[in-house]
This record gives sequence, structure tokens and C-alpha cells, in this order.
Amino acid sequence: MVHDSIHRESRLAAIHAIMAVRGVEAILFLDLKNIRYLTGFSGSDAALLVSEEQTVLLVDGRYTTQARKQTRRIRVFEYREKVAGIVQVASGLRVKTLGFEAAAITYDFYAILLKKLKSIKLRAITDDHLGGLRSIKSRREIAFIKRAVQISTRALESTLPIVKPGVQETDVALELDYRIRQEGAESLSFETIVASGENAALPHARPGSRRIKRGDLVVIDFGAVYEGYHSDETCTFGVGRLNRAQKDAYEAVKEAHDRAMDAVRAGTACREIDGIARRCLEKRGYGKYFSHGTGHGVGLDVHEAPRLSIASNGHLQEGMVVTVEPGIYIPGRWGIRLEDKLLVKKDGHEVLTRFPKDLRIL
Repeated sequence: MVHDSIHRESRLAAIHAIMAVRGVEAILFLDLKNIRYLTGFSGSDAALLVSEEQTVLLVDGRYTTQARKQTRRIRVFEYREKVAGIVQVASGLRVKTLGFEAAAITYDFYAILLKKLKSIKLRAITDDHLGGLRSIKSRREIAFIKRAVQISTRALESTLPIVKPGVQETDVALELDYRIRQEGAESLSFETIVASGENAALPHARPGSRRIKRGDLVVIDFGAVYEGYHSDETCTFGVGRLNRAQKDAYEAVKEAHDRAMDAVRAGTACREIDGIARRCLEKRGYGKYFSHGTGHGVGLDVHEAPRLSIASNGHLQEGMVVTVEPGIYIPGRWGIRLEDKLLVKKDGHEVLTRFPKDLRIL
């Protein structure tokens, strides 16, 4: 807990620096993932006010005991109505200009705040201003991510024996979900994707009643949550004998995946990782079938900063955890995606996911 407190103090110091730049006396946080990151509180409803003088966690009566147990050196304020509580705390802190997390607030909530705060000015704090607040992971966070990976890997390995002709996608997904929880996950990272045959051509397919057939490619995208931290991995398997076109496409995705991973190290432009994977697939004639970015950060959210896409402006930094996940999706036929998760290091990277990505025929 002492080690955690040190990290939280440095995180709050970073928020104070943002406050100074944005010219606000306090920032209101409503994103529960950011609240957990800054305080340790893991409840499902809260608000957080950070000022130079105080850090105040606002909860209703359901969470007061939990909030006091999970936090250190943070004032816990119990409210009956959230906006009234925010107004009371902000007024008590003598805030003149209050920053708020723009991405975590609805227009209706903003309008109510604006009306109730009266003399206090509101100023939007965007994701750009927060500068990828959670993108650099501590040793403790990395340990949680590794545990989440371990859980999901064991679960998939034990589920694979049922992936065979005649089995429905939903049956595989349900079995994998059960085994992820059985291995110790607190929840799933997202709704598990099991997509076979033509369904695999949909990047975010939902498992359905389609029965797996011989000659299918089966895409399985899965993840576990441990202590709030996510794993995220995608494997593609062949069932029975694959044809030459399927094998060629798999080789192309594997090459794009491997080359992009090789470039992951501190200082590399995020868009360059995407460019490496994209150029590789374009050379092999599959460029038009790669329809999404090459990767993203993973932590308390399964998708967070940084983004590895052609539109990204940032660079990889030591301590970031990112995915590399190129894919090919040919409508009406099949799809392939290979995804691994990597810890960015000064002179390279560590692959956190452990499931081999060489073609495996089930």
C-alpha cells in the first residue's frame, strides 16, 4: 500500500501541473477508471475533485465504507445527490474556475452543473490536455496485466479441444468465458469474440449460432480483468485442412504482425508501427482488407492511449503497454487477426501475451 501511495501522489502531482497549464483551481473527474487510477477506489459511482489543497472523493452512502478502506490521504465526502455534493465541495474549496473531464460528462449533466455552480466558471479538460494520463504503467500495474494475461491464456488453452466441426460459436464463447472466470478473473475484458468462416470477416463479430465447419478460419478475441487491469489477445485457428489462399493470407498477417512488433520500442512514432503493418499487407495485395488501426494501449480500459494508427501523432514511451493486431477481412469469405500485447522498453519490448501466433490447425 505504501508503494501504491507513492504512485498516487505522483499522479496527483501531474494533475496539479495540468491545472496550472489550464488555469483552473480544481478538476472534476467523473470517469471511474481515472478515479480508480488516482485514488484506488473501485466502486461503480463516484466523483473526484482534485485541487492544490485537497483531493476529495465524493460517493453516496452505498460506498462510504469502501471508499475509506480503499483510499489513503484522501477526504471522502458522502453526498445524497451528486451535483449538490459537487457544488458543496467546490464552493468549500473556494474554486473560481473548475475544470471538468469533457469526455466523461453528458450535456445534460454539464447544463445542470452550469446552473447550480452559479459563480464558478467551468472549463473543459480534454483527453489531449490530460496527455494520456494512464499510458505509462507502474510495476504494480504491469504485474496485474501479466496476471490477467496468464488467466486468459490458460482459459483459451483448456477451451481449444471443443473448437471442432459442428460446434456453435456461442458454445465456444460460453466455455471460454466460464474458464476465464474459473481461472480467477474478476470479469471479462469485453464480450468474447468467436467468429468462424464468413463471420470472421467482421472485425467485431458477435458469436452466433453458426456451426464451425472443416476448412474454417476461426478468430477468437478474448481477455480477462484482474484487479481492474485488462488483457487483450486475438488468435486465429484453422479447423481441418485450409486452402492455399487462406494459408497465404495467414502468412501475410503473421509477417505484418511480426514486423510491426519488431519496431516497438521507446521513441518510435505510433503511426510508424501502423505504417509498417499496413505497407506489409499492401505489398502482399491485402491492403484494402485491413480496415482498422494496428494497435492501442491497454490498462484499466481495454482501449486507451496511445493509439497505433495512421492518425496518431505521439511516440511510444518506456512503460507503455500496447497491442499489435493487424488483420485481413474478406467479406463473405473469412477473416484473420493476430494480436499480441507488448510492454514498451527503452531498447525494445517485452511480449506479455504468451500464446504462439504460428498457424495452428485444430
